[in-house]
Amino acid sequence: MPLYAIIQCCAECVVKPTNTDDPEYFHKVVDCQYACPAHTPVPEYIRLIAQERYDDAYLLNWESNVFPGVLGRTCDRPCEPACRRGRVEEEPVAICRLKRVAADNKADITNRLPKAGKPNGKKIALIGGGPSSLTVARDLAPLGYELHLYDAQAKGGGFMRSEIPSFRLPETVLDEEVGYVLDLGIKALFDTYIDSMAGILAKKYDAVYVGSGAPRGRDLPDLPGREEGAANIHIGLDWLSNVAFEHVKSIGKRVIVLGGGNTAMDCCRTSRRVGGTDVKVIVRSPNADMKASPWEKEDAVHEGIPIIDNHVPKEFVIENGKLVGMSFEKVKAVYNKNGRRELVPTGEEPAFYPCDDVLIAIGQQNAFPWIEPTTGINFSSTGLPILDKTTLQSSRPDVFFGGDAAFGPTNIITAVAQGHQAAISIDLFCQGKNLGKRPSPYVNLISQKMGIHEWAYDSAPSDDKRTAVPLVDLKMALKSRSLEVELGFDIQTAFVQAERCLNCDVQTVFAAENCIECDACADVCPTSCINFIDNGTEEDLRGRLAVPALDLDQDLYVSKALSTGRVLVKDEDVCLHCGLCAERCPTAAWDMQRFTFSEAKATPDMMVIK
Repeated sequence: MPLYAIIQCCAECVVKPTNTDDPEYFHKVVDCQYACPAHTPVPEYIRLIAQERYDDAYLLNWESNVFPGVLGRTCDRPCEPACRRGRVEEEPVAICRLKRVAADNKADITNRLPKAGKPNGKKIALIGGGPSSLTVARDLAPLGYELHLYDAQAKGGGFMRSEIPSFRLPETVLDEEVGYVLDLGIKALFDTYIDSMAGILAKKYDAVYVGSGAPRGRDLPDLPGREEGAANIHIGLDWLSNVAFEHVKSIGKRVIVLGGGNTAMDCCRTSRRVGGTDVKVIVRSPNADMKASPWEKEDAVHEGIPIIDNHVPKEFVIENGKLVGMSFEKVKAVYNKNGRRELVPTGEEPAFYPCDDVLIAIGQQNAFPWIEPTTGINFSSTGLPILDKTTLQSSRPDVFFGGDAAFGPTNIITAVAQGHQAAISIDLFCQGKNLGKRPSPYVNLISQKMGIHEWAYDSAPSDDKRTAVPLVDLKMALKSRSLEVELGFDIQTAFVQAERCLNCDVQTVFAAENCIECDACADVCPTSCINFIDNGTEEDLRGRLAVPALDLDQDLYVSKALSTGRVLVKDEDVCLHCGLCAERCPTAAWDMQRFTFSEAKATPDMMVIK
């Protein structure tokens, strides 16, 4: 092979310097914020809580996730499994419950919220009053849009109001945060059931947003005994809604809840509060495979509710025309080499469990009988609308979808994130602009150095462990459907928990031209994530680090060539952002710079904390 070809090949094989100008690079390093669908700036609001700036912490949350008080109690917490604290000890920072601290301790912040903008002549219909529609309304109102929100319920909130029990989410919290949105001049048409999309389109709206959720709970229509026992067999979603609106106030003493998701957990805990004394959750899958969040399962077990796994429903047992129990086939989970699960019968005798009532909570599905084929809105074979995944625009250009109505059931924070994106799309559409040319996020990097030995943030990681959220006395909790179970953190506990944050948004930024390769930073690094080595392929580099970088989902920070020809390689996976490298460096080659990332919104100046 000619020499020039060898040189060219070698140049192509080595890792190129990391492009830190790409906003997504440092965004990905802030693992908690990156994992959040709405990209809430977690470390920043946690620092504000530690400083007892609760108003500012709340508003920073509100800018991105719209419902801090709600989500501080009910969020699925995708941020916490991603938390870097969980890599150095067993438990992550209690991010979700710190959000609640900001909500519970804020003062009156209404004078700091945006106002309705000067009318721009455009009129938008919002179908459904849940989190995604409310987010669209929040983002578009300051731009002067006239917004008409339709919902069949008497109040806004959608499934947040009808399916989340008040012992988890007090009505006062929901009313307050829904009110912040409605007070922007939204025309709310409650107690209005929409039964025709054609009827809505006939009103000549400039755009229509469908945020109607996934309102239909799955059933077991073919299971023997379903029809005969119908009086005592209930769809979980519908039953929760009926309890919430006090159409149902009691249930039998012996209750079986079918399903392993969060709805099943809400059903069983609610049953304990309206008369159920012997309540069981029975699920097809192994306990470890259940879709319910671990903390939801823990709460159910804490309230004396057993979870029986690996039982597949066989029959609703009917005697003399009345439901008396259920029969189940016992199974075991077998996994193939690809991790795919199959439930295999054990061959044991079927299990029988007596009951007075059964709640079916095995999933949700979308239902659009009110959208006529003549509207030009196309649906897939699974019954979901065919959408552009980025713009959320349907096959009919002036109709957009979001939340559970778009891609099926998810969670509140995902619905909020989709609401933000849909608002951008609607605004662009109404201006006649290209929906594919999305606004860029707001990003900024600023040095945190104040003096020779002083930083603008607390860089010393604490040894404090995660603290469990205190609960109301169990006997009191089970007597009331409305008494909130979790008490939340007090101020001192919140401070200790906030100090566990590793400030992952304060980035280690390296200036190769200042480096003299003294290795002082590598010597002081507590995780040995800093390496000065010869360049190579990524696979080669990952294996040659002092601590091999095995997590391929986390990037390597690679510098340009230094004076010796070596490169600086830092494993982002294990970096604690402690700042010791910058503190020790004699030439200021390292600097700690706070990275600010704010996802683009339809209203670009909504950032309330600068």
